[in-house]
Amino acid sequence: MLPNTDVSCTARTSKAVLLIRILVGWVFLSEGIQKFLFPDALGVGRFIKIGIPAPHIMAPFVGIVEIVSGSLILVGFLTRLAAIPLLIDILVALYTTKIISLAKNGLWSTLHEARTDVSMVLGLVFLLFVGGGSLALDNSLGSRHKPA
Repeated sequence: MLPNTDVSCTARTSKAVLLIRILVGWVFLSEGIQKFLFPDALGVGRFIKIGIPAPHIMAPFVGIVEIVSGSLILVGFLTRLAAIPLLIDILVALYTTKIISLAKNGLWSTLHEARTDVSMVLGLVFLLFVGGGSLALDNSLGSRHKPA
């Protein structure tokens, strides 16, 4: 059993925040890359299918946002700032792909299909509240600039 000290609690917390960063960052980085690797299924073609305006512009734009912001979250650099465009991204995705289809597919099917999106929303809100944690690049860069 771990002793209940501030040091052990801080160490566990920083590891937990790192795990959330890896979870959220990896999903968005991977999905952003896949928009370019599989444009018909996940990029422009998908945006056309779900009715996103200007799909030839929006799909690459969203892909780049996901790659850049997902990478920033992974390394813990500008974590809170990087969470904002991803929150907008995932909320639009939830609306255009899940909420709209609720009447057609029913509650349980929609809940099943939305599980990853909802998990990403919660992970992003968590990171928006707590930041990148002590194992983030932000933290190590900030500690170099603090006066002794």
